[in-house]
Formats: sequence, C-alpha cells, structure tokens
Amino acid sequence: MFSLLSEPLFSLGIETIYEGYLLHYGRPRLFSPADADTALLLGDYLYAHGLVRVAATGSVEAVHDLAELISLCAQARADGRSGEAEAWAATSALLGRGALAGARAELRERGDAARLIELARSAAGVEAVEAACAAHDLRVG
Repeated sequence: MFSLLSEPLFSLGIETIYEGYLLHYGRPRLFSPADADTALLLGDYLYAHGLVRVAATGSVEAVHDLAELISLCAQARADGRSGEAEAWAATSALLGRGALAGARAELRERGDAARLIELARSAAGVEAVEAACAAHDLRVG
C-alpha cells in the first residue's frame, strides 16, 4: 500500500511495519491470529523486523522516521485523533530525507495532518497518495 510511495530500497521494510500496524489497529492482509494477544505480539515482531530491514539499508534517518511514525500513530490512536493515513503517506514518500519533523509536530501537538498530506502529495503525486490513503481507510477505517 504505502510502499508504492517510497523508494524501492525501503519497500519491504515499510510493508512489514505496516502489516504490524494492521495487526494492532486494523485488519491485517497476511495473518489471521487466533486472539488479540497473539495479534499484538505478532504486530510487535513485524514492527521490529521491518525496522531491521530498513536499518540494513544503512539509513539511520529512515529508521528514525519509521520509529517516529509508529509513535505518532500510537499517540493519535490514544488521543482519538485522525491523521494516521497522512502520517503513513508522508513518511513513506519522504523516508530518510529529514523533511518531516515540523509536519509531525503539527499532528502530534495540534492534530493537524494538513502539512503531512501536502508533503506526501508533493513527493509522490496526488493520485498515488489518495489511492494509498483510501486503501488504508478500508483496512483501518
């Protein structure tokens, strides 16, 4: 889904982390855990495994971006705020480029995802970002 917005180098890591996210918060694409505890553990494993895959590229900034994404989504969930799809799109499109701090702060502090979606669209194109966000909404919505 969101890996289509990223550099191919990061695709597998992004999709691995996204599957972990879906195990925590949505309907996973690849797994059918027997219970919530198993889903949580498998989701955590996939987060870690995806981060290892991205770390293997040598991009510390990309690992940082994905750790921030995981944290930002957990906070948005806890606060009952929207903006997760926008965060996924922007992070995927700009992974490792050091361009997301201000936009992430706007979502974290004010619940405003407008800058994240603007960055994503600018980097990956409006149609690709809209398609990824719509697919996300079907899995998490």
